[in-house]
Amino acid sequence: MGHKITIDSATMFNKALELIEACWLFDLPPEKIEVVIHPESVIHSMVEFVDGSVIAQLSPPDMRTPIQFALTHPERRPGRGRRLNLRDRFALHFEPPDPARFPALRLAYDVARMGGTAGAVLNAANEAAVAAFTAREIPFGEISRLVEITIARHRDGLQQNPSLSDLLDADRWARDTVRGAIGERRPPPKPLASK
Repeated sequence: MGHKITIDSATMFNKALELIEACWLFDLPPEKIEVVIHPESVIHSMVEFVDGSVIAQLSPPDMRTPIQFALTHPERRPGRGRRLNLRDRFALHFEPPDPARFPALRLAYDVARMGGTAGAVLNAANEAAVAAFTAREIPFGEISRLVEITIARHRDGLQQNPSLSDLLDADRWARDTVRGAIGERRPPPKPLASK
């Protein structure tokens, strides 16, 4: 994985974005989507039906499989990714995410409820904050805080049913807002000593 997705995995913004994506793809309210921590990374999605049964998609954590399927859809072709060997002993564990440790998930639920341009703002703010972190301009813990500040400032400018142009404008605005918020937290430069 690259730097961005590694950081997004640590902050859980990868799951935050997937939650918003699932709301759109399956036309579900955010309350119908639940995020769980699964340390083995074998189950990639689960759907619970009205009768209580659950169907899960299982595979080793290897991006070659979903990339191949995206390229060959709707066909399933022989894969190049690792195979799940059900003869090997393994266990599946789940736990609820800690909202204090992973504020990205709370933000995702808020953004999914807001709709409109909020998703584009969350994504762009996260990208700008991660870029600032990798440039060593901010500490790791500032990523979520900067995204939250940006979303809060966007509430008045939220547009429902946005055009592509509106989404691109929201993206630019969010990146600028993150940069501005980073500048606000920096102390002013010390004056040069005169001789």
